[in-house]
Amino acid sequence: MNLRDTGAQAAQTRDDGAVERNVAALVARARAAQRVFEYAGQEVLDTAANAAAWAIMEPGRNRQLAELSVRDTGLGNADDKFRKNYRKTLGLLRDLHGQKTCGVIDRDDATGIVEIARAVGVVAAVTPSTNPAATPANKIINALKCGNAVIVAPSPKGYSSCALLIEFIHAQFAKAGIAADLVQMLPAPISKAATAALMRNADLVVATGSQANVRMAYASGTPAFGVGAGNVASIVTASADLHDAAHKIARSKTFDNATSCSSENSVVIEEAVYAPMLAELAASGGVMLDAAQKARLQAAMWVNGKLSEQCTARSATVIAQAAGLDEIAAQEPAFLMVEETGHGTDYPFSGEKLAPVLTVYRAAAFDAAAEIVRGIYGYMGAGHSVSLHSSEVCQAEQLGTALPVARVIVNQAHCLATGGNFDNGLPFSLSMGCGTWGRNNFSGNLNFHHYLNITRIAYPITERVPEIDELLGDYFGRVGR
Repeated sequence: MNLRDTGAQAAQTRDDGAVERNVAALVARARAAQRVFEYAGQEVLDTAANAAAWAIMEPGRNRQLAELSVRDTGLGNADDKFRKNYRKTLGLLRDLHGQKTCGVIDRDDATGIVEIARAVGVVAAVTPSTNPAATPANKIINALKCGNAVIVAPSPKGYSSCALLIEFIHAQFAKAGIAADLVQMLPAPISKAATAALMRNADLVVATGSQANVRMAYASGTPAFGVGAGNVASIVTASADLHDAAHKIARSKTFDNATSCSSENSVVIEEAVYAPMLAELAASGGVMLDAAQKARLQAAMWVNGKLSEQCTARSATVIAQAAGLDEIAAQEPAFLMVEETGHGTDYPFSGEKLAPVLTVYRAAAFDAAAEIVRGIYGYMGAGHSVSLHSSEVCQAEQLGTALPVARVIVNQAHCLATGGNFDNGLPFSLSMGCGTWGRNNFSGNLNFHHYLNITRIAYPITERVPEIDELLGDYFGRVGR
């Protein structure tokens, strides 16, 4: 090693040490505030959570956050982010309303078990550029409701939006007498080293965003919840209401320029209704590309095997222009469609696109459609969700039994439904666990239960030892002793 290399290594060591000290100082302040906050009582916890919620929901602040998010990330559109910021937070408040998250939360006299809710401590919240205000707010509110402190590690592009959100939260805290150190964020510039240090020093990591961040969270040595990759497919069967299905798919595909991991990337249509369903999708604003146009779109969307920033979360018109498809752009499409037959690396349209581009597959029948989805998820998106448009309810349970998915969304606009909506019973969340299929340790929607420890007290009860035949009598009758 020469002197220049030695000097560079020494400088890097000093920089890493400074990062570690700075992050440790943030965590120390958060931990000191959290130790007091945890025992302040349910009313104080609720006040803090409500303050953080109102910080983003108030229309004037919400509009500032929505417009800043789009300006600085270039992703999505401000009107949809405004709606997302409000509705996702309103839904979360509904889920949290009246929930007891400290002290004794359950007593079972039959078992002699008493459950006590306990905070986890300091939460490291890793958040993506696609939702630079809504996702941090969701995690902050959940953490506060459960008596925790939280430090956000935003994406570099989402830094300004997150900083403004926390400024708004601190202003609400000041009015409510809540300690500002309960909600903090990493200072700029955001780096992998700082995010990794935060993960190591926190008590819990909740990571949403790139799979690189999720893997780093799992490798940090700190308990972590991470989410899997999205790549949702939607099945449209012969029994579906085609007009309704097309309207909902279009609404979901175009919302916030498809920034959501729950936005449909593919639609698999049964042969019997293939042509009329395409007509309905066209009536809902979709434009089908021919083979030559598809090739030009592929070249624009993937550069050196990676999604191009010029197309990610842009409008369909902008994407068409970037691909040199001026005749398509002139139609001002709501979304673009391409036909596909395969899946995997040789078929990039079979993967997640984070853009209003919908890949269309033709299936002979329902079972064949399910197998196409299985193949797609074998390439990308295993564990997340599948969408079904059908009047045969039993088909949803078939998919839930056979496919590697944690959610089956039936006859709904998928990206609005998967993270909870007012017309289904899923918890409101912007972080969806994908189970072991997606290399995650949970398969539900991340919610306040994930931000709690539970202490269980076991009191003695009357002993009752069962006879062996009570438990194995059926087995003995069928198999013998």
